Parts: sequence; structure tokens; C-alpha cells
Amino acid sequence: MGKVLLVIATMMLSGLAQANSIYKCIKDDKIVFSQTACPKDFRQHEIKYQLGITTETDSDKRKAPDDPLQALLNKRTISKEKLLQLIGSEIYRLNQENSYYDILRASEQQKLDRKRYWQKQDENDPEFVKQVTEMNQYFDELQQLNQHSIDLLKQHQSKIEAESADESETYKTKNP
Repeated sequence: MGKVLLVIATMMLSGLAQANSIYKCIKDDKIVFSQTACPKDFRQHEIKYQLGITTETDSDKRKAPDDPLQALLNKRTISKEKLLQLIGSEIYRLNQENSYYDILRASEQQKLDRKRYWQKQDENDPEFVKQVTEMNQYFDELQQLNQHSIDLLKQHQSKIEAESADESETYKTKNP
């Protein structure tokens, strides 16, 4: 169970995939779902969903995901609609990651509670309180970083949407 959580956490933190596809990673009798490509020792099935249709393909061949920033650096342009879609996907992914952090925090809290119980420590024991405080601080920092990124992305999203609205109004007035 610990190895599966480690694999999930590792996959979750890398965050390179788009939000409209996930990977089903298979190794022996274990199946793990991820938003990023599977580690090399796992078999991989790519599950894509778009417009309510889900397709699963055996995709053991690794493919490099298209990085929007790399596309901009290569002077390839991205339409505003595609940019808004990518921003929305990243906001969704960061919100999902925050939800995963809540799950991991709860799991760590249970582990600390079990350890405290078996060591017959009181809930007010300074060592236990310190461990809980450190754990909460760690997850709070991760979630704050994600929330800061979400806020910045939402600012960019609203700015792009406002620019698109201005352009469409300008087009309407010039071409009645």
C-alpha cells in the first residue's frame, strides 16, 4: 500500500499531462490511474475522454506531451481558445492536486494517530503535537503554492476572456 501511495504521489506531483487524458498503469496485479505517463516498469493504457466519449488505447509506447510553453518558445502560436482550454485544464489539475493533498494529509494523520496510540502517548504529547504541526505545515505550504498558481491562472484567464470580448465587440462594430 505504501508503494502504491508513493507511485501515486510521484505521478501526481509531476503534472505534465493534459486534463482530458489519464493513464491506466498496470504492473502484475496492481492498477494505478495517473494524469502523467506511467513509469517504465508499468504497462500503460491511455484513456481519453472528450465530449462524453471515452476511449482506451494500449499505449506502451511513450510519447512526449506537447508543452504549451515550448510551443510558444518555438514561435508556434496558440489560439486564444486553446490557451483558455489549457489554462482551464491546469486550474482543474491543480484543484485535483489539492484534493489529493487532503487525502494524503488524512492518511498521514491516521498514521501519526496509530503511532501515538501504540506508543501510548497522550494527544498533548509535545513530540506528537510537533509531528502533527510539521505535517500540517507541509501540506498547507503545498496547497498554498497551488492556490497561488490557481489565482494567477484565473487572472490570466479573465484577462484573455476580456481581450476576446473586446475583439469581438470591435469586429461587430466594424462589420455590422
